[in-house]
Amino acid sequence: MRCPACDDAESRVVDSRTTGDAVRRRRECLACGERFTTHERPEKRVLWVVKKDGRREPYARGKVLHGLALACRKRPVDSARLDELARDVEHRLESRRESDIPASAVGEAVMAALLVVDEVAYVRFASVYGAFESVEQFIDAIQPLRDAEQS
Repeated sequence: MRCPACDDAESRVVDSRTTGDAVRRRRECLACGERFTTHERPEKRVLWVVKKDGRREPYARGKVLHGLALACRKRPVDSARLDELARDVEHRLESRRESDIPASAVGEAVMAALLVVDEVAYVRFASVYGAFESVEQFIDAIQPLRDAEQS
């Protein structure tokens, strides 16, 4: 870490504390004695979503949140819960340990999160995500819900 006063590269850590997701360090320059503070945070890996046509775009939590909000519109799901679901989806995708995630994996992660929270929202999202074109496709999406209900 370079000293802000003399630009020397040698310093020693005088004090170190964790502050949430960062580490705050007080340092002292070995050349001029100046004390300064640094904050260290781990770098997050950038997730890329690979579309069906091969295009890549950075993962956007806002898009997931928007899709969740549309699926849960006029349903008993509050905005704090939607935020929690978006965070859960992001954690699922990050746990894959891949930087390139197929768009289908994002959709499946959203569907899995919705299935636990609200079945109607799940079917709404599945119908748009799966581009349903017939009643049979709706029935196929609802069948696992019926089977789970009967068990």
